[in-house]
Amino acid sequence: MPTYHNLISDSLLINETIQLLQSSGGRASAVKVVDYVMKIRKPAPDLAKTLVSDLIEIDPRLQMNEDTVELVQQKFANRDLSETDYVVFDFETTGAKTPPCRVTEIGAYRVKNGAITGEYHTLVNPETPIPFFITQLTGISDRMVRHEPRFHEIAVDFLDFIGDSVLVAHNANFDMRFLNHEIGRIYENFRVANPHLCTVQLSRKLLPHIENHRLNTVANYFSVSLVNHHRAADDARATAHIFINLLEDLQLRGVRDLATAKKLKV
Repeated sequence: MPTYHNLISDSLLINETIQLLQSSGGRASAVKVVDYVMKIRKPAPDLAKTLVSDLIEIDPRLQMNEDTVELVQQKFANRDLSETDYVVFDFETTGAKTPPCRVTEIGAYRVKNGAITGEYHTLVNPETPIPFFITQLTGISDRMVRHEPRFHEIAVDFLDFIGDSVLVAHNANFDMRFLNHEIGRIYENFRVANPHLCTVQLSRKLLPHIENHRLNTVANYFSVSLVNHHRAADDARATAHIFINLLEDLQLRGVRDLATAKKLKV
């Protein structure tokens, strides 16, 4: 079982428990949870409490209060954008689909108070051949990653780096999908709990007048340097500077909290 508070379970039992609690005002008796989720009809209260305690200890979204199971209130949505820690990150990969594709490089920058305050970068041995066209695109070859760490060897460092920050990426669904796939390979049925923002979506909403919302186009709009495009550290650094500009735009528009920022749709 992972020990990181920013990992949550994707198991069927946990998801069904959360669905039950969400439909019951955020709390339900252990007996009701065991009856509904585990299909054990009318369990003895002590047995129900024991079974539920074992179940929820793997997920920080759930807690026991005597014989009642409760949803732990998540405060992500109410975070003030100006006081939030962000980690802007980018993955290079062996292809677009996961599975079977894997991560080959990680670049990440911590953003706080409108400035970059930390960075993380590593090549990653994907444990699978890198296709020729990917090497042509990124410059990352099998030879370059042969002696680099595998994802499971750097996962602890990366989880420590992101902590409980809001994750940011350009086309975030892609990078989040790969992150959760790699985490799931190490911690079966787990994924990161961190909320995320997408600079593609934000730029589409805030900058509808520009030609397109590719990384190099948005970088050029903000006069952000983008060298070695399709390398994780360089793309993440550019995205971080873009995001700082987008945060300023959000503030000017009166968008103050994460929930409102996430509701911005194209």
